[in-house]
Amino acid sequence: MTAIKHALQRDIFTPNDERLLSIVNVCKAGKKKKNCFLCATVTTERPVQVRVVKVKKSDKGDFYKRQMAWELRDLAEVDAKDASKENPEFDLHFEKVYRWVASSTAEKNSFISCIWKLNQRYLRKKVEFVNVSSQLLEESVPSGESQSVAGGDEDALDDYQELNAREEQDIEGMMEVCEYAISNAEAFAEKLSRELQVLDGANIQSIMASEKQVNILMQLLDEALSEVDTIEGKLSSYEEMLQSVKEQMDQISQSNRLIQISNTNNGKLLDEIQFLVNYMDLSKGHIRALQDGDLSSPKGIEACINASEALLQCMNVALRPGHEKLMAVKQQQHLFTELRDTFARRLTNHLNNVFVHQGHDQSSTLSQHTAELTLPKHSPLHRDLLRYAKLMEWLKNTQREKYDGLSRTYVDYMTRLYEREIKDFFEVAKIKMAGTTKEGKGNKFATLPRKESALKQETESLHGSSGKLTGSTSSLNKLTVQGSSSRRSQSSSLLDMGNMSASDLDVADRTKFDKIFEQVLSELEPLCLAEQDFISKFFKLQQHPTLAQGEVESDGGLPSRQPPPGEHRHSMSLTEKDMVRLMMNKIFQSIETELNSLIALGDKIDSFHSLYMLVKMSHHVWTAQNVDPASYLSTTLGNVLVTVKRNFDKCISGQIRQMEEVKISKKSKVGILPFVTGFEEFAELAETIFRNAERRGDLDKAYVKLIRAVFMNVEKVANESQKTPRDVVMMENFHHIFSTQSRLKISCLETERREAKHKYTDHLQSYVINSLGQPLEKLNHFFEGVEARVAQGVREEEVSYQLAFNKQELRKVIKEYPGKEVKKGLDNLYKKVDKHLCEEESLLQVVWHSMQDEFIRQYKHFEGLIGRCYPGSGITMEFTIGDMLEYFSSIAQSH
Repeated sequence: MTAIKHALQRDIFTPNDERLLSIVNVCKAGKKKKNCFLCATVTTERPVQVRVVKVKKSDKGDFYKRQMAWELRDLAEVDAKDASKENPEFDLHFEKVYRWVASSTAEKNSFISCIWKLNQRYLRKKVEFVNVSSQLLEESVPSGESQSVAGGDEDALDDYQELNAREEQDIEGMMEVCEYAISNAEAFAEKLSRELQVLDGANIQSIMASEKQVNILMQLLDEALSEVDTIEGKLSSYEEMLQSVKEQMDQISQSNRLIQISNTNNGKLLDEIQFLVNYMDLSKGHIRALQDGDLSSPKGIEACINASEALLQCMNVALRPGHEKLMAVKQQQHLFTELRDTFARRLTNHLNNVFVHQGHDQSSTLSQHTAELTLPKHSPLHRDLLRYAKLMEWLKNTQREKYDGLSRTYVDYMTRLYEREIKDFFEVAKIKMAGTTKEGKGNKFATLPRKESALKQETESLHGSSGKLTGSTSSLNKLTVQGSSSRRSQSSSLLDMGNMSASDLDVADRTKFDKIFEQVLSELEPLCLAEQDFISKFFKLQQHPTLAQGEVESDGGLPSRQPPPGEHRHSMSLTEKDMVRLMMNKIFQSIETELNSLIALGDKIDSFHSLYMLVKMSHHVWTAQNVDPASYLSTTLGNVLVTVKRNFDKCISGQIRQMEEVKISKKSKVGILPFVTGFEEFAELAETIFRNAERRGDLDKAYVKLIRAVFMNVEKVANESQKTPRDVVMMENFHHIFSTQSRLKISCLETERREAKHKYTDHLQSYVINSLGQPLEKLNHFFEGVEARVAQGVREEEVSYQLAFNKQELRKVIKEYPGKEVKKGLDNLYKKVDKHLCEEESLLQVVWHSMQDEFIRQYKHFEGLIGRCYPGSGITMEFTIGDMLEYFSSIAQSH
């Protein structure tokens, strides 16, 4: 504890001029033990302040820190808890009660004793002590004499001051000289007294000797004063002599200042003149180029560009205050204005002529492209005009009205030019489409009228023979089954001929249509992109934020000025991006109309063309959006894509409507329904077209709509069928649907594939069970009666006692079905099944094998009933399972 007390005194209290009197190690009562120290301290300076300080060990190291302090005068009560027993707990009542537990009772008593003493001396018994042992307080009370001594000692302690280093050295030196100082203090004191008397005498003698020196010093001071008076007289005469020199120097200084002002003014005037000469002087060569420069040759255009940029810099110079009042500046500004207007007029007229001539030149080349499906290239025109791009930018910055006029002129001429080109281009595309249809459908529709013009022929065929063309729009259109068998056979032969000649031609025609449509889009795409790029570069519409009004960039760090209110830099209501879009919409206003017309023609020729168009258009829209989502091409193709998607949805709706309108013959077997094979052809074609397509989701939705319609209409036809059993219609068609989906592996139709398989299996089983009841009809009825009696509660071994089901009746029924009769019945059943089933699905052997399994199951069931209901009778069927297998095999081989 002593070491801790010393450390606290050194580290905490000495820096604060405090002295540590007592210390106790405590922790708070009733809480998790966190030890700290309560310290009783007094200050070393007067008036003395007495405090109780709480010191705690730091969490970050082994040093202590001062946490809290209370003035002793704020202490109201000290509660020691128990005066008779040793108890480490005690309370200190400040503004609130602090409950502590000391590490030992001895430390607690020592601390309370110190507090009591400090209270007695400094607070005059203000603090109340409760539950404190009277013996402890008596030990702390001294006698009167000792109290006064103690008080004197404490006062002496309070007045005590430590020696500094110099004093310690002097004392040590004195003690070394007088070695006996320690052993004989009285002798040492006497020696010091004698030395002090000697020093006092020396001091008195020194004072008496210094009087002579003072007198000599006073005499010297008097001599110095006289010398000062002499020097002051000389200085006065010198000052009078220099006064005239000062006046002359002031005159010279004033003259120099005037000269400096004159030189400064001349320098500033020279700077202003040089500024005007440097920034407002246009060379004669630039003036000639602006007035008479050749705007048709590359060198002349380059000279005009340089001259126009120099003129713009001169006009945009930020003049300093007062420059506008100079006559020379006014004349120069007037000259610049005339040159600007003259050159702007020349440039506008020249570019107008260029637009007109280029338009005529391009029109003359259109005949070269009419025979082939290509659009004329405008890259030479763009290349020639781009030489004027910088001049257009100059015109945009200086003469906005003329710039807007040129923009309108260019748009007007190019609109007429592109309208003719695009119209002729799409006419060629329509002719090629119509020619494809004519070649592909020529042997199928031989009655199409022949016209002189291929396009006229296509149009007439669409209007005059629309029924025939729409009859070829898709494979699903082959749905209608004629009312009579003769008409059906005739129609079947036509369809067979059509399948021999037209199916391959349909694929070829559609492939050729796909190539034509792709060629159309491939020609339009670079044309639009090139024109938009040219417009952006030529008219300087780079789609970046324009400069605010009055902020004109200058080259080479030249000063710039705000244009006058009447000049070109007016605020634009449209952004440059909007201007590009408006110009493109105006120039290519016919593209969307022509594309929609071409799409309508393709859809009218064959509704399946919408599949090709949807894939191609989606790809080109995706490509255009990757290049520039806001471009004219992307927006236009996106609009056309909506039309194509609408036609695709209309095609799917048409297929579903045709399924719902199907009619079947009442006198011939149904077989595979036309719309089932039509769905197969549609799926094969769609999978080929949509391989790696961007809009696969549209096809998946169409698949689901079509397959649900196919399912529903197959059941509808099966319910209406009179010639062919319902189970056969359902079995054959759902088997075909299941085979198609398994072969094409269409992931979105996996649920429908499983459903088709389930329906096929159920109806196969139903058909087999219903058919097998006929060859052994009486035997079936007999055993059904036996099972009915057992179900009514008759025991199986007692069934033979029933009159209608006795052994004689059983033998009689069994004799009616000898092996020969059974084979004959199975042969008739095979013929009937063969008559019900269609050849194209090849399900006869599958059905026959299922019937064999079902017949064997029934045979075993009958044998089991005989064994259980007629035990010991020895009755058996007149044919065995081996005989049945031989019957089924021989019948299948014979047919």
